[in-house]
Amino acid sequence: MEPYKKHESIAALMNRSNVDTDQIIPKQFLKKVERTGFGIHLFHDWRFNEDGSDNTDFELNKPAFKDAHILVAGDNFGCGSSREHAPWAIADYGFNTIISSSYADIFYNNCFKNSILPIIATKEQLASLMDEIAANEGVRFVVDLENQELTTPAGNGFKFEIDPSRKENMIKGLDDIGLTLTHIAEIDQYEEKHKQSYPWLWA
Repeated sequence: MEPYKKHESIAALMNRSNVDTDQIIPKQFLKKVERTGFGIHLFHDWRFNEDGSDNTDFELNKPAFKDAHILVAGDNFGCGSSREHAPWAIADYGFNTIISSSYADIFYNNCFKNSILPIIATKEQLASLMDEIAANEGVRFVVDLENQELTTPAGNGFKFEIDPSRKENMIKGLDDIGLTLTHIAEIDQYEEKHKQSYPWLWA
């Protein structure tokens, strides 16, 4: 995982609530177990017309939101099935931050495992952010994870909460496997003792 400390980016607006994981990455694209290659299918049914051309009415296809790494979305983002392909697609597309007033629990947890920071805003804070983006599409927000602070040009930023262990792991760029590997010396020591006590299990 890439370490996440302080990040500045265009903030893209998706003023939709209850965006479920089947809308994020439709089921027909769940054919791989690798984490890469799903970004091209992110929001497929909204992004593309039936002939495969870009749907110019879809918000993320606006030129102002090109290269955005921050996604500001409506309430209950990531609901629906528990597919981890959803955060895979979001990360592969290029988003590393989502701001919403609430998330489905499994999706929220999966974000931290895939280098995505899911920030929880109040409904009032979210509305202010959405209004700021709508009034100035292409506006850039700054996310300071170390100080747990979002800042915006119009002053609609706020302090956000995050579990301390998750914060530390994101700053260090550690997923569950990476965190486990920080204890490799202790693991090796345990295995060596286990081999001596139960050699027949290691034959």
